[in-house]
Amino acid sequence: MSTVICKQLSKVFGEGELAVHALSDIDLDIQSGSFACLSGPSGSGKTTLLNLIGGLDTPTHGEITVAEQRVDRMNKAQLANMRLHHIGFVFQAYNLIPVLTAQENVEFVMQLQGMHHSQRAEKSRSILNEVGLSGMENRRPAEMSGGQQQRVAVARALVSEPDLVLADEPTANLDSHTAENLMDLLVDLNQRHGTTFIISTHDKLVMSYAKRLIKMRDGKIEDDGSRQSVS
Repeated sequence: MSTVICKQLSKVFGEGELAVHALSDIDLDIQSGSFACLSGPSGSGKTTLLNLIGGLDTPTHGEITVAEQRVDRMNKAQLANMRLHHIGFVFQAYNLIPVLTAQENVEFVMQLQGMHHSQRAEKSRSILNEVGLSGMENRRPAEMSGGQQQRVAVARALVSEPDLVLADEPTANLDSHTAENLMDLLVDLNQRHGTTFIISTHDKLVMSYAKRLIKMRDGKIEDDGSRQSVS
């Protein structure tokens, strides 16, 4: 079964002579449980593709299906609901709420979903333990290292058990050792939970972990192949 299907997907920014074709006729099928990486230089279209799949932007034309739902046909309210219940996000800047503790940051999505406080607390503590942050539940982002903050972001993305996790340059602000630990964690979570991951990156370390490496250039898929992930 496919988690993501894109058909003839294109995105143009601007008009006329100023038009920039960020994506051109992308066809893509990501199977459920995949651990896929989008690679390519800046301007290749990988972040634009992630944003379209995640409903953070709308395509100029083409189709996007996520978890068997047509994202390209949704209005703003439907897109917000889709992101809330089916898609987790991990950003390079972490995007944690500074005044909230690690546990409160992880609980935030479940709070928006209307989950009861006791259930939120239990699930958030469990996932923080799973990402190696047991005992740090009450620390705020400023009291944590970059790697620890990114682990909170990963816990927040996974706690609501989404169909899909989208990660945009998740190792960009991390040293190589911390980045390697993060990737080990993501692979482990992918294998244990069966969650589909799509990661955009230009980091060769991240690419080495990909079960499927999709190379992009100038808004098009240049190469799409499978490889063995790092053990």
